[in-house]
Amino acid sequence: MGNHHDDLARLASFFGGEEAINVVKALAQAGTTTDDVIATQANVRLNTARKVLYKLYDHALVTCQRSRDEKTGWFIYHWKLQPDQLDAFVRSRKKKALETLRTRLEFEKGHSFFMCKECLNVRVTFEDAMESAFRCSGCNGQMVSDDNRKTIQLLEDLSRKLESELSDRPAAFVTEKI
Repeated sequence: MGNHHDDLARLASFFGGEEAINVVKALAQAGTTTDDVIATQANVRLNTARKVLYKLYDHALVTCQRSRDEKTGWFIYHWKLQPDQLDAFVRSRKKKALETLRTRLEFEKGHSFFMCKECLNVRVTFEDAMESAFRCSGCNGQMVSDDNRKTIQLLEDLSRKLESELSDRPAAFVTEKI
């Protein structure tokens, strides 16, 4: 498989794990082919192959042409990878992630937080902590101030990294989760 096909296979793992990787590899080897052939070559159920193909289609990473079988009257779908769409897809996902990070960063900067010192899994804003008399809703433990400077720093670092990647052309395929 070529570089773009390798990237598509890695991306497919996010859509459906090992089975999705096998579907993309089978499609890359076959070129333009039917979902039946893809399922057979990928050694997955037809339903699984179709599910992966539809997810990739929703993101314009594959194309689909429909024709009618003259004998049965059934529709036959022919699928083909669109590796040239990979960069656009990755860029759009990075832009969405950056938007989410910026929103979270604004929220973190604009609020003071309190955590339960007993169970450490309840984190609320100052306003919510005040409403509960600084008692944990889970265990009734005492809420203490939570320093969110590390969280803010992490969000700023991730934002800068994504901004840098978005300014590069073409979009780099990143496998780490944000």
